Amino acid sequence: MRMKIIAAALAAGFAMPAAADDMTTVLAEMKRLSARVEALEKQNRDLEKALASERISEKDPELATRVKAVETQVDAIRGPATKLAEALDGIEVEGSITAVVQKVGGRGTASGRDETRGNYRGDLTISLPVGSMGDSDGKFFTQVRLGQGDGVGLRPTYTSGPNTVAFQGAAGSDDTYGIVAQAWYQLTTPLGYDARKEDARDHLILTVGKIDPFVFFDQNAAADDESAKFMNNAFVHNPLLDSGGDIGADKYGFQPGAIVKYENSHEKGGEWALSLGAFAADTGADFSGSWSDPFVIGQIETNARFNFLPGTYRAYAWSNGQAQNYDATQRRNSGWGVSADQKVLEDLTLFGRYGHHTAGKVSFDRALTLGAELDGTPWRRSADAVGFAYGRLETSGDYRRDSLAVAGYRASGSEYQSELYYRFKLNDAIELSPSYQWIRNPGGDQGADTVKVAGLRAKLGF
Repeated sequence: MRMKIIAAALAAGFAMPAAADDMTTVLAEMKRLSARVEALEKQNRDLEKALASERISEKDPELATRVKAVETQVDAIRGPATKLAEALDGIEVEGSITAVVQKVGGRGTASGRDETRGNYRGDLTISLPVGSMGDSDGKFFTQVRLGQGDGVGLRPTYTSGPNTVAFQGAAGSDDTYGIVAQAWYQLTTPLGYDARKEDARDHLILTVGKIDPFVFFDQNAAADDESAKFMNNAFVHNPLLDSGGDIGADKYGFQPGAIVKYENSHEKGGEWALSLGAFAADTGADFSGSWSDPFVIGQIETNARFNFLPGTYRAYAWSNGQAQNYDATQRRNSGWGVSADQKVLEDLTLFGRYGHHTAGKVSFDRALTLGAELDGTPWRRSADAVGFAYGRLETSGDYRRDSLAVAGYRASGSEYQSELYYRFKLNDAIELSPSYQWIRNPGGDQGADTVKVAGLRAKLGF
């Protein structure tokens, strides 16, 4: 740097003809410039030395003092924001409001009159990391739900309703209070890892609290969310467990319990897991009765690929020592089922469920549901989707014999359900879904008219 300055000075000197022969003047100018350069370099060294320390000293150059003062002010401002960001790290909040309007003709309603009913439901979920122990990571999850409206009232059917979105407090439509639907703690423990727990390919997961069992069992990628996909209850979960009531949850679909799960993810795309859960049933589900003879369910699940496209297959078995049967008695009900979803094209997912009753007096003891969801890529609406499902609930032999005395009509065949919907993505937050449902032979009554339900669902989510 010093040589550049001296060279520039020489060039400037030779450019002045009046001083060309005055070597004394040139040498004096060069000496002055050299002294100035040395002074600048000393200031630069002093500044670098001062900035190397975070402490402010009265011996520091003025520029260094100003820089440190500015940095101190920035740190003071940034400190609370950094602490807030650290405190919020890992917290997830989701919410939605779902509203439904449905219309049914008088031949399909319990009242015998045409009905058009509306309802809404709001859900807020919060998940946050809390209470880790050693290498085990803890998480707390809670869900609050509120709503108004029971939806349309159908004549007797095996499916518990065409509108699983419907939610209303026990006090009726005049009371819109919310409930704590779920509140559980989950501890995830990594197994068999070397250096970092993030590299573990085996995990043991324990979940305890008030739970929606269908979050952990009988899941399905194409048919398990009534707020976005199928609304008929026969397609949301295994009908034997939900519509048939074997799960034994409270009137809102939740119950206290515990789940232990082992996950194996050694093979990418071939992950598998084993789960075992026990839940308080009947009056124990709403904390008003005994927790003896719980609802117990075990499940094995595995991921698989078909032409490199993902799918998940689940098989499970259950037993409920306090199940309510159609003859108004309480006895042990048992059964098994499977749930599968598989992408067969990039934009087409197929699903299927089957349930088989092995013990208990139930109105239907076999259930088969099949369907598909096609996203809107072929018509350049990739966020949209169209879904269709078909179901068959087979009347049990006991109910064929007893239905006339129990229900006042003879159930002699199976009940069939169909549902068609189109989900239109209006923007990032709003979806609109017109739908149409058919329920043939409702309640296994072959002489009954087909129930037809037209509806429109709107969902706002964040």
